[in-house]
Amino acid sequence: MHLYIGYQNYSSWSLRPWLAMKVAGIGFEQTLLPFYHSSALKELAAQHEIPAAVPVLEQNGQMIWDSMAIMETLAEQFPDKKLWPENSTLRALARSVAAEMHSGFSALRSQFPMNCRVSCEVEPSEASKKDLARLSVLWRKFNQPEYQAVKESGPFLCGHFSIVDAMYAPVMWRVKGYGLAVSDEFSRWSEAMLALPAMQQWLHDAKQEAWKVEQYDAVAGLS
Repeated sequence: MHLYIGYQNYSSWSLRPWLAMKVAGIGFEQTLLPFYHSSALKELAAQHEIPAAVPVLEQNGQMIWDSMAIMETLAEQFPDKKLWPENSTLRALARSVAAEMHSGFSALRSQFPMNCRVSCEVEPSEASKKDLARLSVLWRKFNQPEYQAVKESGPFLCGHFSIVDAMYAPVMWRVKGYGLAVSDEFSRWSEAMLALPAMQQWLHDAKQEAWKVEQYDAVAGLS
């Protein structure tokens, strides 16, 4: 199994399946394709007739692209890893919230690109404030009695780490790096996410990268 990813400092979509696989203990090899500095991603895409985007999982000769498609495939192949919660009610909520990140939060993602190196304060736009408020609503929803009653023990959204945590992992870096505020529930979840050895490994590797992407660094005044 081989995972193709983008810059670890900037590529939020690459982080999602990478983190899910690491936390679940699913073994894989990885290749980083620095798409602003190399044509390797375009060549891979042309060879396999897939979009020139990361991440891509190569498995038994098949190419699987898009973060959600990769993680859904892994959830089917490794049911013992509990990448989705076992309870159907909680699983439905987790899937809905994961899909909302996949299709929404455009203002927050646009104004605040993931950048693991940043530590600053940037005033969010009105549209980004609405996205931050929506995060607070979602985190509160996971703590409603009907979901709390069926959660496994643990500090993550469904108790046990799952795909929905992986989908929001880059948001943790955005909130932390740009000095944003969401809620106490979000802060506690962020602390648990940051404590994961896999997240610490990603952060270490991101800080070691030599590549810089000026349009992303400019948001934090790093360019």
